[in-house]
Amino acid sequence: MKSSSKRKEVNLANGGVEQSAWSKAFQSSAVWEEKDEFLDVIYWFRQIIAVVLGAIWGIAPLKGFLGIAIFCIINAGLLYVYFSGYQQVDEEEYGGAWELTKEGFMTSFALFLVVWIVFYTALHYN
Repeated sequence: MKSSSKRKEVNLANGGVEQSAWSKAFQSSAVWEEKDEFLDVIYWFRQIIAVVLGAIWGIAPLKGFLGIAIFCIINAGLLYVYFSGYQQVDEEEYGGAWELTKEGFMTSFALFLVVWIVFYTALHYN
């Protein structure tokens, strides 16, 4: 009995071993075959940063505009250093540095606010 399914042969730049997006995310100067894979990594890194910073801001009773401004600077700064310094991707391939910097920013900002408010309210509300 023969299988009618055909196998795809994929020529990969890393010697024929297909890596997951997360293993490439932690590998410096990784080769990203698909743009969406790298954009997904940027998006999810932002969400992780939002949860961590929201919890820290809520535990250390940070309030007001200062907390929001520091979050925006850290969030944008860390991701900029990640994609330009660590991954060394061609920014123009993704629409420029601004497109990569704003990828997933608003959803991470909303998540940051929710986590910050929950932690702050749970620990410091009288």
